[in-house]
Amino acid sequence: MARIPQRLLRLRDEKLFAGENILWQSRPDAWAGLRWTGATWWLSVPWIAMSAFANWMKWIDGATYPLLIVGAAFAAIPILFFIRDLQTLYVITDRRVLILRGVWKDNKPTAASMSYNRVSTPKVEKVSGNVGHLYFASDFSTQNEDADHTGRYGFRWVKDVERVRELLSGAIGKHA
Repeated sequence: MARIPQRLLRLRDEKLFAGENILWQSRPDAWAGLRWTGATWWLSVPWIAMSAFANWMKWIDGATYPLLIVGAAFAAIPILFFIRDLQTLYVITDRRVLILRGVWKDNKPTAASMSYNRVSTPKVEKVSGNVGHLYFASDFSTQNEDADHTGRYGFRWVKDVERVRELLSGAIGKHA
């Protein structure tokens, strides 16, 4: 596993309560996320090539730049998600779960935590091999970057997701 950046470790230490113990911590598997979201490149690269070709053939003089910008935006999406995942740290403690992000939005680190009394039974959605999403809450706004399109909230692109689910279930059980 790649080394966790110091800024994320400092943020984690700032957000922990006195006496709170870390049971598990990890970053999302950014490469798995890149492989998944990289599918947009199957659309964006031909889009950019066709826009450039159409411009070269003088078919779309006035629309060239907007079409190229749309293609570039689609090409940038996987890279932006990759960078975001590299700046994310998931933590399970003996009291709660935390999602920490380094400088990303508004040039401020962000921290979201949820105590075990708000957490539901963890559910796994496998993505590829032993990588998957671990959902432990629902009915969140789909605008939340840690919620999926149905409002399920949790850790995304987790390695050894089944092992992490068991660990979280055990922690919830001890807290209940």
